[in-house]
Amino acid sequence: MQLRNDWTLEEVYQIYETPVLELVYKAAAVHRQHFQTGRVQLCTLVSIKTGACTEDCSYCSQSIRYQTGLKVHALMKKEEVMDYAKRAKDAGSTRLCMGAAWREVRDNKDFDRVLEMVKGVNDMGLEVCCTLGMLTDEQAQKLADAGLYAYNHNLDTSREYYDKIITTRTYDDRLKTIDCVRKAGITVCCGGIIGLGEKHEDRVQLLHTLATMPQHPESVPINGLVPIKGTPLGNQSPFDVWDMIKMIATARILMPTTMVRLSAGRQSLSIAEQALCFLAGANSIFTGDKLLTTPNPTFDEDNEMFKLLGLTPIAPFEQKEAVVE
Repeated sequence: MQLRNDWTLEEVYQIYETPVLELVYKAAAVHRQHFQTGRVQLCTLVSIKTGACTEDCSYCSQSIRYQTGLKVHALMKKEEVMDYAKRAKDAGSTRLCMGAAWREVRDNKDFDRVLEMVKGVNDMGLEVCCTLGMLTDEQAQKLADAGLYAYNHNLDTSREYYDKIITTRTYDDRLKTIDCVRKAGITVCCGGIIGLGEKHEDRVQLLHTLATMPQHPESVPINGLVPIKGTPLGNQSPFDVWDMIKMIATARILMPTTMVRLSAGRQSLSIAEQALCFLAGANSIFTGDKLLTTPNPTFDEDNEMFKLLGLTPIAPFEQKEAVVE
């Protein structure tokens, strides 16, 4: 299947609205063309600076605007992060993502410390990813020079629905940061969240935006909302697992060589439901009992699932540009 960046919105709708069993079958066929089946990357996410964020993201416990009972933590020391990275690596993770609850990166001692963390984790042989908020070209280049492999900056939802979820920065602000990351030669990790109260049309439009970027993101996390009390979306109904499966399958067909990551919300899925996600094209999960501040299956639970499903962890830096037929 030839890579395309010229998908029309109508084409994306047609794929997304395919009957779910047929959609999963088609996605699985595309997945087999570009990846070895049964191979899934284990990633670990660590909150290196928690809470007191000035943004108003309606789903997030780390916003200073909401009373969620979250304990604020200043930026971790490098030694603490290195110890966390070692434990993650020993447990099988090959990618460490460091998240800081910042609106944007500032050129100060904290950013200098993050650069040292990036160097240290990179030296351990792990893929190192950061999500730190908005970046300038110069900051992205500093991260690249330090050895950053990937930068996460999600679009969350469609452009049309975005201001119902976040008002403190624009959709174009997010796209600008993604451009900075791409220009610096860092791989792009960019996805979204389902269960925010959006419509199916918003999900289709999000996938269309990702799939028509000049270069597909190397990594697309598909998150399910984990409602947190105290946030505006704290009483939101649980997302539908079939919507998660449809999102993963559609993303796989649109972006055949991208790592599609089954991310937040996995705690609520059974092993059978996760198996359908893997069949539909997901080839990465986050391990460890927390994703920043939300619950996640434990290492032991994931090990049992891998044994049951016959899954094999992917080595670091294994993702390569697929041979396009």
